[in-house]
Amino acid sequence: MKHRFSVRVYYEDTDAGGIVYYANYLKFMERARTEWLRELGYEQDRLMEQSVAFVVKRVEMNNHAPARFNQLLSIESQIVELKGASMTFRQEIKDLQDQCLVSADIKIACVDPTVMKPRKLPTTLLGDLSSGF
Repeated sequence: MKHRFSVRVYYEDTDAGGIVYYANYLKFMERARTEWLRELGYEQDRLMEQSVAFVVKRVEMNNHAPARFNQLLSIESQIVELKGASMTFRQEIKDLQDQCLVSADIKIACVDPTVMKPRKLPTTLLGDLSSGF
């Protein structure tokens, strides 16, 4: 299952040339993953109360073409690997013509934030994520 999330490029997202600064693509992807969880009924502040947090373990990102100020972008996310305590997302940022501007594989680990040690994903969340996997 692919999730889609739209984001507009604001001036603050760009460098002096009006091109999105590379680190901001990671912020856009983070927002997309957060909104996906929200649409599944999981708020990250509520998960934190249950000693569940997510940390980025690995990022492999490829920049194919620049995004520019005021563009409307679509972030497509899908889970390509789901394990007991981690998941790997494949995310693509596309323009309105469906051209892939940035692609990334991002491995997310589930941790207990009080001790910053790995922990299993909650069973209900694991089930909800695996239903579209």
